[in-house]
Amino acid sequence: MIKAVIFDFDGLIFDTETHEYNVLNEMYQEHGTELPLSVWGKVIGTQAGFDPLAYLEETIGRRLNIDELKKQRHERFQAKIQNEGPLPGVREYLEAAKELELKIGLASSSTFEWVSTHLKNLNLFDYFECIRTSDHVEKVKPDPALYVQAAACLGVKPEECLVFEDSANGALAAKRAGMYCVVIPNAVTKDLEFCEVDHRLESMAEKQLEVLIKLIQEQESN
Repeated sequence: MIKAVIFDFDGLIFDTETHEYNVLNEMYQEHGTELPLSVWGKVIGTQAGFDPLAYLEETIGRRLNIDELKKQRHERFQAKIQNEGPLPGVREYLEAAKELELKIGLASSSTFEWVSTHLKNLNLFDYFECIRTSDHVEKVKPDPALYVQAAACLGVKPEECLVFEDSANGALAAKRAGMYCVVIPNAVTKDLEFCEVDHRLESMAEKQLEVLIKLIQEQESN
């Protein structure tokens, strides 16, 4: 029986990933090249040590002013997200989870400062009983530690948790933790190869949370 829902953050609640990729790709195009999604997709949802600006230098074969590019990247990204809200259906799922008396948690490979700042700006922070980030574990996704810790923090067993993810690394972490997982890919992650998950949605607005939970529990019993 599902007693808790655990959300990823980047690309799932707030579409930072699409904006981040678009900013970087614009910068790549200004230098006469492209940032392949096949390359960028591998690092989404994790911390792989990939430096996109160093990769740009490597791709074009010449040195760049990295400090200036970092500044540009930050300014462009902030400009893109400043008027953005949560992705469709997110707030409704959080409200529905409260009404269903489910525990609500969040597990992200980003830092607590990053996640909490954005959640507060979106007026979503208070929905979450437990938030686990890269500050709390030695290994981030696809390692299951973030989800295992989130379940323990919420006081539930892994098999009682339903996870919402947008990335292949995140989905793999959730399944390795022994949890149900629904993937809701965004524009950047939709073509990634996912592990076997329990359901896939275009957005949270597609199906009511209570209906989705019943569907997953019926699948398990069949």
